[in-house]
Amino acid sequence: MQAELLLDARAALGEGPAWDAKTQTLYWVDIRGKRIHAWQDGRDESILLDETVGCIAPRRDGGLVAALRASVVTLGWPAPQPEALARVEEPASNRFNDGKCDPAGRFLAGTMDANEKNASGHLYSFESGKPPRKLLDGLRISNGLAWSPDHKIFYYIDTPTRQVRAFDYDLDTGELSNPRIAVEIPEALGWPDGMTSDMEGRLWIALWGGSKIARWNPLNGRLEAQVAIPSLHTSSCVFGGARRDILYVTSARVGMGKSALEKYPLSGGVFQIQTQTQGTPTFEFAG
Repeated sequence: MQAELLLDARAALGEGPAWDAKTQTLYWVDIRGKRIHAWQDGRDESILLDETVGCIAPRRDGGLVAALRASVVTLGWPAPQPEALARVEEPASNRFNDGKCDPAGRFLAGTMDANEKNASGHLYSFESGKPPRKLLDGLRISNGLAWSPDHKIFYYIDTPTRQVRAFDYDLDTGELSNPRIAVEIPEALGWPDGMTSDMEGRLWIALWGGSKIARWNPLNGRLEAQVAIPSLHTSSCVFGGARRDILYVTSARVGMGKSALEKYPLSGGVFQIQTQTQGTPTFEFAG
């Protein structure tokens, strides 16, 4: 497998890719740039928001759901007109980071201390017409989320722990139980960031500072494959394409000095990898 540049976006903090199968559109965000992007038919369009946007997901009825600094909104595309769905009480330095929908249509999104110091973040679950529900607390950098192909296991990353935790997932209630460690990421590989899963039950994890994507078996914790990415900071990934076998990867330029940018000039770009597996779908928000 080899990574190819899809878009030389030069995003400050490219993140949160989501694939809309109905429109064959790749959505992604630039958190620092306060932009939501849509790539379709070789063309990238974006909208500018008034505040940071941590993550987005497609809606079943069209448009998107988005987690902003401390609120969740629904919006249309390309004319956004955000409508408030929920707001959470978080410290002033906190903001939403990664998130995605579960197979039942709930929107899960986590917060983090923007200064990356305090364990003040939470993981929330949002359902239309219901108040936000906290699933986890004491988080430093709430990041990757994924489900097993049978939807019975939820995988989650709090980046500084260098661990992927697994939980039993009750799809009827959205409750987590039986936490355990599924994967531990060696320091030499970088920091675990965004994540997705494939239909074989493997996890694909973006490695911040590691210039790569890695595929892991969460049942035994083993590293099975690595794909080099020509960006120092790979941030997240999602499967898409007509057969859902293309892995799209976002990256970032934030925090990179002149020498690092000279070595990795494509940092902040969006990349694609033709794989030999089929990924799990991007689930849609039921609200």
